Amino acid sequence: MTDSTSVRPSLGGTFDLAGRPVARVGYGAMQLERLAADPDAAASVLRHALDAGVNHVDTADFYGPGFVNDVIRGVVGKRDDVFVATKIGAERNPEGPLPLRLAQRPEQLRASIQNNLLTLWRDRLDLVYLRRAEVGPGLRAEGDQDVPLDDQLAVLLELRDAGDIGAIGVSAVTTETFRRALPAGIAAVQNAYSLVDREFDEMLNLTVDLGLAWVPYFPLGSAFPGHAKVVEQPAVVATAERLGATPSQVGLAWLLHSTPNTLLIPGTGSVEHLDENNAAGDLVLDAATIAELDDLEVVGAGEIRWGSEE
Repeated sequence: MTDSTSVRPSLGGTFDLAGRPVARVGYGAMQLERLAADPDAAASVLRHALDAGVNHVDTADFYGPGFVNDVIRGVVGKRDDVFVATKIGAERNPEGPLPLRLAQRPEQLRASIQNNLLTLWRDRLDLVYLRRAEVGPGLRAEGDQDVPLDDQLAVLLELRDAGDIGAIGVSAVTTETFRRALPAGIAAVQNAYSLVDREFDEMLNLTVDLGLAWVPYFPLGSAFPGHAKVVEQPAVVATAERLGATPSQVGLAWLLHSTPNTLLIPGTGSVEHLDENNAAGDLVLDAATIAELDDLEVVGAGEIRWGSEE
């Protein structure tokens, strides 16, 4: 048993997520799916994260399918000191060309919430993100999956009022949609954002002004074709060498330094990589280093220009 009074890493300090303070370096559980053949190993990784001070876990019932939530249920159970956020808007598609398909219709959202309650073995979900799939990378909503925002929020508001969910977040949305959703009491936003992808700077600034949590996915860039990766940028590599850190730690630390409301959820199925991610919370970037990294300019898909040189 972990001694709760022992000294733990700072993990970047804390920020309030839906009214609860959480460590700014959390854990994205999707990568646990890679350990589906060894549930004990998956549980060990998650247990190690909690022992290190992580108290914010991000998941979805369609990870696995269901395997990741099963691991979380076994390790976290009904502990009230671990904040578990989940997301809806997609479902498994084992027979299709892609492993996932969108599930945006109200009845699908409702079913997904019930599935998460069941597989996480919780009476209430701490936070549910509505992943709208309006922006990439990844699937985009179209056809009967292009559902009015108000219809979707109505389901979430009903279930929040009923006590099934504690707070509502939005994900993969435009800035316009984010603004339209605010009256519903949005607690957090998940959009793709990194040192090499700053498309949503305006939305990030809005969350700062409103005191809402910003939880970027693809925090080190995307593996999708045509998208840049943070760890491959010369300025990042040079900074890492100078600081005795890894390029991924520099990319994560830059996000933590960018705004106080940024919460990270890097994922991994490796204890060693988990420790590396957590250590990014203690990496200090001075003003000159931050300015140098800020000066990385995104030119186009996958193209990065250092500074303002032509």
